[in-house]
Amino acid sequence: MQTEHPKKLSKDTRRYMRLMVFFDLPVTTREKKHAYVLFRRFLLQDGYDMLQWSVYSRIVNGMDAAQKHMKRLESNLPKEGSIRCLQISEKQFTNMKLLVGERSIQEKKVNDGQMLLF
Repeated sequence: MQTEHPKKLSKDTRRYMRLMVFFDLPVTTREKKHAYVLFRRFLLQDGYDMLQWSVYSRIVNGMDAAQKHMKRLESNLPKEGSIRCLQISEKQFTNMKLLVGERSIQEKKVNDGQMLLF
């Protein structure tokens, strides 16, 4: 008896999503500040953009990419602090309401009608 393999998703059926990382890390000692700097540097090098202080987001293409970046995130966590990750659709992200303040430069460059992928 043959078992059916799940169908691979084509590029047309993949969904763009956002990984949002929220963190609060202690910076009370030199070592803790260093851990904060390393974590923030990892986020930037892995393609995350700062949305606001301690909130970073990254576009991913499909569940496979989301899982890959979650594993990378988990392997670069500091020992202390509070870090959360939320996975949402790109549509949900673009429906976010800005209540006070202004959009970041990155948000102004890439709005919901256009997306840059490298």
